Amino acid sequence: MVIALVALFVALGGTAFATATAIAPKAKLALNSLKLQGKTAAQVAALPGPASSAAGLVAVRTVSFSIAGSGLQTVSAACQSGEKAISGGYSSSGAVLQASTAPSSDGSSWQMVLVNLDTASASGTGYAVCMK
Repeated sequence: MVIALVALFVALGGTAFATATAIAPKAKLALNSLKLQGKTAAQVAALPGPASSAAGLVAVRTVSFSIAGSGLQTVSAACQSGEKAISGGYSSSGAVLQASTAPSSDGSSWQMVLVNLDTASASGTGYAVCMK
């Protein structure tokens, strides 16, 4: 009985190995064609690579502002022609808070409503991060 079980395992193991070796080359071919998406190696090599850095894709534009004591002001940092504002912010020398911030309706600038909490005037810089 033990010999019969060993013979059965050997017979089944040998068949599984033979089947796996017959299917493996076809599977490798199918996987490689999926990786290349039907293109030749030369066509894949000719494709442009990703941008080397984000610096080539975005630019930071600035605008200076001055707000009177206890005043409220809308500040708009404009992007150059063909750019779209994707983010923005400000820095200030005074006690200035941002009441709202959003891109303009056409996306050509970043707009902020700033409030000066101090009685003295405050100045600063508004920023727009623009996608080229």
